Amino acid sequence: MARSNRPRRSSTPATRGGRTNKWTRPSLDADEPWLEKARYGVQRLQDAPDGQWHVRKISATSAAKTYKCPGCGQFIKPGIEHLVAWRADHWSGDDASAQARRHWHPKCWDSRSYKY
Repeated sequence: MARSNRPRRSSTPATRGGRTNKWTRPSLDADEPWLEKARYGVQRLQDAPDGQWHVRKISATSAAKTYKCPGCGQFIKPGIEHLVAWRADHWSGDDASAQARRHWHPKCWDSRSYKY
């Protein structure tokens, strides 16, 4: 393969007249809602016979930990697409509800029993 004699770009952005060049990226703030949706998935509200639930789909690339599915009792390994669910109508409020969230296989969530 032929070598190029062109000089490499520096890792710091070059400025010309107070402007950055076209190779610089804009800074990403964690406060931006589109970034949060891309990182954590879109949250939806689901009504069920046992109450309202917040459900968020976790993609395979975002799944980084091992969790135990409450539906089947098996482990959800890193790299497996799954759901996170927590109650929307928790008696202690949203913070306690978010602490009690559980990770489910999509099939286990869809076929869960509403009988207690």
